[in-house]
Amino acid sequence: MVADAFTHVRAWVFDLDNTLYPPQARLFDQVDRRMTDYVMRMLGLDHAEADRLRKQYWLDYGTTLAGLMMHHGIDPAPYLVDVHAIDFSVLSPDESLHAGISRLPGRRIVYTNGSAPYAERVIEARGLAGLFDAVYGVENAGFHPKPRREAFDTVFTADGLNPRAAAMFEDDPRNLRVPHELGMRTVHVAPEALPAADAAHIHHHTNDLSGFLHRL
Repeated sequence: MVADAFTHVRAWVFDLDNTLYPPQARLFDQVDRRMTDYVMRMLGLDHAEADRLRKQYWLDYGTTLAGLMMHHGIDPAPYLVDVHAIDFSVLSPDESLHAGISRLPGRRIVYTNGSAPYAERVIEARGLAGLFDAVYGVENAGFHPKPRREAFDTVFTADGLNPRAAAMFEDDPRNLRVPHELGMRTVHVAPEALPAADAAHIHHHTNDLSGFLHRL
C-alpha cells in the first residue's frame, strides 16, 4: 500500500503553484505575463525577446528572477511584489484537500519559488489557511531558487527539518532531485508522469493530490 511508504514521515513539504491548486486554474499564467512585462520595462526589450528571456532564465536557473539577478542586477523585492499582483479569484476552496492535509501527522510546510506573501494569498484562496506550520518563499532561501541544493539546505536548516523523515510534493520534477538525494520521500504532482528513464528520483506520481493524501 502507498501509505506504508510514508509511515516514517513527520514533515510534509508542499510546493505551491500547480501543486496546491490544479494547473487548470492557470493562475501562474498571470504571473508569467507580469514577469514578461517586467522584463520588457526593466531591460527595454520588445515582448517577444522579453518572453524568450523569461523562459530561458527559468530553464537555466530555476526561476526567471535568478537569471535577472545574475545577469542584470535586478532588485528582487520590487520584482516579487509586481509579478505577484494578480487576480486570485480564479482559485476556489478545496474542502477535500483541506481534510487530506489536516490529517497528516507532524509538521506541514509550504516551500515555493514565489514569495511568502504570495503563497499566503494562494493558501487563503484555497481555503487552507491555518493548516501549515510555516510558509517559505524564495526570499527565505536567500533568493536561491529550487532546484539548487543551497536553496533546500537554507530552508530546511532554518526549519529544523530532518529530510529523512520528510516528504516533498512538487509539480516540477527538477525540484525533486535534491529532496531525493537528501533522503526525502518524493511525490510528483502533475497531469502526466515522467517516463521511467527520467524518474529515478521520483518515488510516487499523482494527478490528484487530494486523492493521494486520503490514501495515506
